[in-house]
Amino acid sequence: MHTKTIKQSFTSQSSTWRRIAAIGLAASAMSIVAAASYAGECPADQKVADGQGQKMGPAKPSGVTDTVRASTDLSKEPLALNGRQFRLRQIDMQPGGVVPWHSHNQRPAMIYIVSGEVVEYASNCAVPITHKAGDVAPEKNGTSHWWKNTGSIPAVLVSVDLFPSQKELDGHMM
Repeated sequence: MHTKTIKQSFTSQSSTWRRIAAIGLAASAMSIVAAASYAGECPADQKVADGQGQKMGPAKPSGVTDTVRASTDLSKEPLALNGRQFRLRQIDMQPGGVVPWHSHNQRPAMIYIVSGEVVEYASNCAVPITHKAGDVAPEKNGTSHWWKNTGSIPAVLVSVDLFPSQKELDGHMM
């Protein structure tokens, strides 16, 4: 009976340590993934007031295909957010391609870089920001910027945004 109690105690302690180790590994993995996901953000010491960073760039797109893959009218969803669409887009940028200067005031978005490499020129960052495959670029209120594919291969990006339904897509609303 004594041997059985010791064995159960050892098994219980061993099981607890395995759980603690598993939780530690999971937390470490999540922190690494989270850090990598936003690897293409403006460095903290280079953030500046809006308008003090990179200057306004091209006004028209070139070498870019913007395809809306899906959209949801949010006024018809339980959220009942009138005047907004939740959009999913694919943006293909040829080498040298440009997404023109545009603002994300009132239109938050997230960009996932699927392949290639692009450079962002943001009004609130003192240096250009390089985004590589696997990066996520948050685009928040106060963000004005333009992007260029400076690489030698096409870049593919996936964008999700809350697009104002009443606006037509133009070069300044990419």
